[in-house]
Amino acid sequence: MIKAVIFDLDGTLLDRDASVQKFIAGQYDRLNKWVGHIPKGKYTARFIELDSRGYVWKDIVYQQLADEFTITAITWESLLQDYVDQFKNCCIPFPNLISMLKGLKNKSIKLGIITNGKGKFQMDNINALGIKTYFETIIVSEWEGVKKPDPLIFKKALEQLNVSPDESIYVGDHPENDVSAAQKAGMKGIWKKDSQWGSFETDFIIDDLADLPFMIERIRNECGKSL
Repeated sequence: MIKAVIFDLDGTLLDRDASVQKFIAGQYDRLNKWVGHIPKGKYTARFIELDSRGYVWKDIVYQQLADEFTITAITWESLLQDYVDQFKNCCIPFPNLISMLKGLKNKSIKLGIITNGKGKFQMDNINALGIKTYFETIIVSEWEGVKKPDPLIFKKALEQLNVSPDESIYVGDHPENDVSAAQKAGMKGIWKKDSQWGSFETDFIIDDLADLPFMIERIRNECGKSL
């Protein structure tokens, strides 16, 4: 019996690619006095490239940008602080996010989040999406001192939800850090398909958050038949 669904955040609930596009274009306009000597297209494209879909923290990104584009009128620390302060205002959810969460809650399914990243920054983004109240546990790697794909972070979430691994599903966009890692922790893993990671063979795949309740029913039925 499936009692809990735990989600990744970036690339799963938060459309991070779209959010980054919105943020970096806004940062260029907001700080044009100091970065306007760089063509906007070059500034935004290079940030996105260096960011590597969030897998490179922004202190490194902004130091590199400042060096490559000879940004001297503003410090890289100030650019980073602008990112920390303003990114939450650019958060774009994937379609059907709220309706999906409401549907699962109405079925008495416990919900959680496990996300790698900085604690306050990720919580700001969760609050910006307006989804915090749907979750009974939210685990951020910085605050836990452990990050995905370490099975310990999945164990922490399961303990907080008071469910066993075989009663739980993890939904994420990264084939290894999310799906395979959850499976190694004894959970069912659902891949929210992301073409950026190439092809990935797994039992359960969704393209849209609206498909998740139907996939959970399928898993429930298959679990029932195996009893």
